[in-house]
Amino acid sequence: MSQFRPKYVTFDCYGTLTNFQMAEAAQDLYRAQLPEAQMAAVVRDFAAYRLDEILGAWKPYADVIHNALERACKRNGVAFKPEHAQMVYERVPSWGPHADVPAGLARVAKEIPLVILSNAMNAQLPSNVAKLGAPFHAALTAEQAQSYKPRMKGFEFMFDTLGCGPEDVVHCSSSFRYDLMTAHDLGIKNKVWVNRGHEPANPYYGYVEIKDIGGLPAVFGL
Repeated sequence: MSQFRPKYVTFDCYGTLTNFQMAEAAQDLYRAQLPEAQMAAVVRDFAAYRLDEILGAWKPYADVIHNALERACKRNGVAFKPEHAQMVYERVPSWGPHADVPAGLARVAKEIPLVILSNAMNAQLPSNVAKLGAPFHAALTAEQAQSYKPRMKGFEFMFDTLGCGPEDVVHCSSSFRYDLMTAHDLGIKNKVWVNRGHEPANPYYGYVEIKDIGGLPAVFGL
């Protein structure tokens, strides 16, 4: 891929660039009252239900968090309070980048425009992007697209907004389930998997693997 210079490098934000701390937020709420195994189950189910909640018609992300946390609590016999879900939702804009992100992004941004496609609300994302340490050509949200990844509509919204196609981008993400599988299905041949330990490798989907964003400039020979 070092010989390929795309029109844009497109990114997932939360987890890939921003240090996604949903598990920590849930632990802060319930850790004092739950044994370790039950706490681990709540965290696991909270993540699974978040994915389930975004596969249908678009709804505000506050509702996604509320519904997913309520379902996780119900499944594990934990008392749910709506204000707990609101507390988790309100934390999102405070999250900063993984330590490896600013330097790697800034190096690539000197040569190739950067774009974010995020499962975020319009009011959330700017605060997170401002902490990333590099200029972005565009930062697009699920609210704008009226669709969450892994559904295809968000990617199609991104292509329409940028005036390009799958052949013009390199898509970079730490998640197969949210990003790289859909990117593959839409014909994005050039993909980068940031192996942050969220998911196991899956070579079927065709990608360059890096351990963190510090390795991204080398992907383009920079």
